[in-house]
Amino acid sequence: MTTSPLDRAVDSFAAELARRRTGRGLSKKQLAVLMGFDPSYVSHVEGRRHRPTEDFARRAEAVLEAGGAIWQRFREYDDARQARNGQAHRELPPPGQWLPPGTGLIVERESATLSHTDGGYRCVIRRQLYNAGTEPVTRYLVRVAVDRYPNDPGRSNRHHREHPLTFAELQLRAYRDDGGEREPMHWRAKHDRDAFKEVWLLFDNGDRRFPLYPGDRATIEYTYRVGAEKWGPWFQRAVRLPTRHLAVRLDLPAALDPQVWGAETSLSAEEGPLRTPVQRHDEGDRVIFEWETEDPPLNARYRMQWRFRARPEPEHDTPPNGRIRPSDRMRALGVVQRGDDLLRQAARPFDLPAEEPDARALVDRLSATLVRLDELHPFSKGVGIAAPQLGVVRAVAVVRPPDRNAEPVVLLNPRVVDVSPDTDEQYEGCLSFFDHRGLVPRPLRLDVEHAQWDGSRIITSFEFGMARLVAHEIDHLEGRLYLDRMTPGVPLVPVEEYRETGRPWRY
Repeated sequence: MTTSPLDRAVDSFAAELARRRTGRGLSKKQLAVLMGFDPSYVSHVEGRRHRPTEDFARRAEAVLEAGGAIWQRFREYDDARQARNGQAHRELPPPGQWLPPGTGLIVERESATLSHTDGGYRCVIRRQLYNAGTEPVTRYLVRVAVDRYPNDPGRSNRHHREHPLTFAELQLRAYRDDGGEREPMHWRAKHDRDAFKEVWLLFDNGDRRFPLYPGDRATIEYTYRVGAEKWGPWFQRAVRLPTRHLAVRLDLPAALDPQVWGAETSLSAEEGPLRTPVQRHDEGDRVIFEWETEDPPLNARYRMQWRFRARPEPEHDTPPNGRIRPSDRMRALGVVQRGDDLLRQAARPFDLPAEEPDARALVDRLSATLVRLDELHPFSKGVGIAAPQLGVVRAVAVVRPPDRNAEPVVLLNPRVVDVSPDTDEQYEGCLSFFDHRGLVPRPLRLDVEHAQWDGSRIITSFEFGMARLVAHEIDHLEGRLYLDRMTPGVPLVPVEEYRETGRPWRY
């Protein structure tokens, strides 16, 4: 039986979609949720029960980051459909950045400038906004985070606890610019922490209100200052709204002989160098470093870092009297510590049942380590360990529930297949980063598909505390640390401070 060109185009689109989806390790339901569709919609498209739409293709291309492959298959389908209906070929504009459901604001252009002065740093942020939503926008959230010693979290936290950042010293100013007419914007604090501030910029002032209505554009600008004693040698931009263009500019004194480099991370890639070089040019006694990018992905982070070669680097704190750190105790038990490349590698799955003896031996080793850990440190919330933390990059982890009488959970070749939309934030520790604790958002439920010893696979649902423990260990098997999940700007807490101020999980 022969098929029509239209049917072949539908098959080609469905096959490309399925290939890209499975390559990202997503279930049909997970992809549908990410795209903002009904959970069964992707299944219908892949099963050829629904024909692809232009909107569906644009969203799939953006979410799966398919490099144009999904979009090309849709264009072939659209051409076949037009030809069958006797319509003229139409040119489709290439997909831009898809707007997730509920998105109201688009940043059409952001330019961020950081200038070094004798007293510290001055930051100027300009954002050209477009309201693509259906409701007026009356406020805009901005964040200011400082980190004096970014490579030494314990020292930085102690420093900012003793010398907290204050709203008074920020001298925050904000304006809305409509074609040269600048309106001052009032602001209201949302979060006030030692090294982290969140502020609502309000589209009003003492004289009037000026909301950004649907379909309208406006440029906002805000400035703040931070003293050199609180600002570390880094400047980060996080993409929290759909953004068309991002530009960063550093203005540094030539006398300090600055050297600048950059790094970027995203939800689909670990930290790596900027994909395009930072441009440098001299302006009298100043050195200007500039970098820009088009259509950065949502949740990407771009960090510019520098050192002044004409100024010696500050010495790091050393533990007094050779004090043993908690991480030293973990290292003594054979637990690999942060910084080791093994922790950033994706674990290799077991071929079961052929490799059952090897898998059982590794599970026994993990279980024995947990027993020694319980003798060393109380884990009232439960504890888990993954094979890469013992230097073996294989896909297995063992989790002991909070109830010490319960049997440990063995996760062989695990894969998360569904998560709850409901999340919360709790402090987490890590055996491979044991000197600190971090506030990590996690889903309250996750469904995990994992292997049995005979190679068959089952799905187990975990909730609340166990969901958090299991998600943490599966991250290890995928080469992630909990730091990758933390909200940008939220600092780590040294374990000594956490012992005094930490709170138990609210489950």
